[in-house]
Amino acid sequence: MPDPARSAVRRLPGAIWAIGAVSLLMDVSSEMIHGLMPVFLVGTLGASTVTVGLIEGIGEATASVVKLFSGVISDRLGRRKLLAVIGYGLSTLSKPVFATAPTASWVAGARIADRTGKGIRGAPRDALVADLVAPGMRGAAYGLRQALDNVGAFVGPLAAIGLMLLFSGNIRAVFWVALVPGMAAVAVLILFVHEPAPGARQAGRRRLPLDPAALRRMGGPFWAVVAVAGLLTLARFSEAFVILRAEGLGLAVALAPLVLVAVHVVSSFSSYPAGALGDRMPPRRILAAGFAALIAADLMLAFAGGLVAVFAGIALWGLHLGLSQGLLQAMVADTAPEDLRATAFGIFNLVSGLTLLGASLLAGALWAIGGPALTFLSGAGIAALGVVAMLRAPARR
Repeated sequence: MPDPARSAVRRLPGAIWAIGAVSLLMDVSSEMIHGLMPVFLVGTLGASTVTVGLIEGIGEATASVVKLFSGVISDRLGRRKLLAVIGYGLSTLSKPVFATAPTASWVAGARIADRTGKGIRGAPRDALVADLVAPGMRGAAYGLRQALDNVGAFVGPLAAIGLMLLFSGNIRAVFWVALVPGMAAVAVLILFVHEPAPGARQAGRRRLPLDPAALRRMGGPFWAVVAVAGLLTLARFSEAFVILRAEGLGLAVALAPLVLVAVHVVSSFSSYPAGALGDRMPPRRILAAGFAALIAADLMLAFAGGLVAVFAGIALWGLHLGLSQGLLQAMVADTAPEDLRATAFGIFNLVSGLTLLGASLLAGALWAIGGPALTFLSGAGIAALGVVAMLRAPARR
């Protein structure tokens, strides 16, 4: 009997694979920096954990706010690719600033520039995925893009580890090399992703997509997806704190990127199956499993006494990402009006990003007050509320 998941992935258009390759390359670039940034800030530049949380939270919140406006502009123009190219280009240009940063404030500026680029490209790119595939294949399409994104997210830290060994622990040299895959991502996007004609979404050009009538048109199912995503994000603060937890239990600084490797290996292998499964069964069940995986991860990280337990928690953290990220994107595409799709992704990411800002600031403060156990136990408690909410939700999207 043929495997439905394999059949679906073979039927996806080449542009989806190209978009996935772009995500993979940019994640290699970004995660080479992100995997070392917490220890660079704390160990090299002398920043506090509160500063780490502030930089991460502000960076992600910036991306989310920009995604809203980028989505509106994309719907207004009826175009996606140009904004995606600008966004990937800006993120690439931010890499040399990390390599030359003398203080934490410079790192913050580079992080904001990088996340602004992410914000510019995010909503148009996610809407473009939905424009390129039929509704019944969106779970598979978003799952594939997320899986390839996650491959880059673990290849990047592995490359960072190898380069740290090659450069004898010179973090700044690793940051310079991160520029190369970023440039490759922009080239692939320009050469191999061809945008379809606007079609029905051309109607978005006749008015401002964020007017009150347009927001009402989003409908209850879309706002329910946004609410679930916000709750999930509140329970899941930045992975920077997971890296600090592993380092605190004995992981060498040069091996710190292994945390992200473990997270994204698990996530990459679970994202596509979760998305494809979401095309055939109620997504709330998969999301509830994602919340449950996050609870288990937080509990493991809170009570870990050594690196074995830490990496078990890290693997569960990655499973939670794989079960939720691509599926939530597919649900946004399914519930939003076609001519407001990029705006919908902008709203979705705005709420998620602002929630992540609050979650990261809270995590940094709880860490300073009560240590890592208090931080991760708080995340488990919020995730438990999410499980209850998902199990009580109606079965339909």
